[in-house]
Amino acid sequence: MTTALPLIKALADETRLRLMHVLNRFELSVNELVSILEMGQSRVSRHLKILTGAGLLDSRRDGLWVFYSAPEEGPGREFIDALMPFIVTDPTLEADADMAAKIIEERARKTKQFFNSIAEDWDQLNRDIIGNFDLPGAIIGHMPRCKVALDLGCGTGTLLERMLEKALSVIGVDGSPRMLELAKRRLAEDADRVSLRIGELEHLPLRDGEADFAAINMVLHHLSHPGEALKEIRRVLRPGGLLALADFDKHENEKMRSEYGDRWLGFDMTTLALKLTEAGFSLKSSKSHPVERGLAIHLIVAENSQQ
Repeated sequence: MTTALPLIKALADETRLRLMHVLNRFELSVNELVSILEMGQSRVSRHLKILTGAGLLDSRRDGLWVFYSAPEEGPGREFIDALMPFIVTDPTLEADADMAAKIIEERARKTKQFFNSIAEDWDQLNRDIIGNFDLPGAIIGHMPRCKVALDLGCGTGTLLERMLEKALSVIGVDGSPRMLELAKRRLAEDADRVSLRIGELEHLPLRDGEADFAAINMVLHHLSHPGEALKEIRRVLRPGGLLALADFDKHENEKMRSEYGDRWLGFDMTTLALKLTEAGFSLKSSKSHPVERGLAIHLIVAENSQQ
């Protein structure tokens, strides 16, 4: 009884039931939830506090933003799973879910628009952050000679150009058409060894096991669902193939959102290691490198351990 009562009381309210229903499918910020429910922030925050206190929601702070989602495990997860078959979807719940899906789509649209707009300046913007650290060189140092190398979020093709030193052919994937145009121009002399593909990293335009080596370089913090992207990378990487992952350490620099379109303010090493393990990788090595603006970059090498 002591476990059941707080859970039952927490959901004995229409607004909280709406919140739990939508957050069981999406991770959303307070402001996004305010837009969906069309209520004041203080009212929404009060209901979120009750649900979180009962263990029916998890909260994640990222800089000045707080995101909420249903728990993945524990008593709250078990209670939600038991309850969901009894929730009859009505027009209000359907409208909430549709609005949430549109918000996620809008995030992706804005990210693509942002990268199209700054494509010509992207290499210089990268140098402003990374400084003298040769990140492409560090990644290539972990890359074996292979048939097919893959760069995910390839941008203007800087890393792809270096990958050609060790791979017979390379594949670059990016969601920005303008970035791919610049990459095509950079790699024109080796066009017969280069395949540039437009696509989302959560749904890669590659066959299962198509690549021998993959890199995702300073991209993960732009994605709404980093874990889903890593699972998709594992799918397109052959068994035993290596992945080089480079991304920011956890930080509090909010300017990175406005200046670089960042979705996450970096990840600590424990979080990255967990996401890689959950996606089916085993860690081989990791190292952190200080860069500009007081930031640091993790460089992790992992192996596709699933057969």
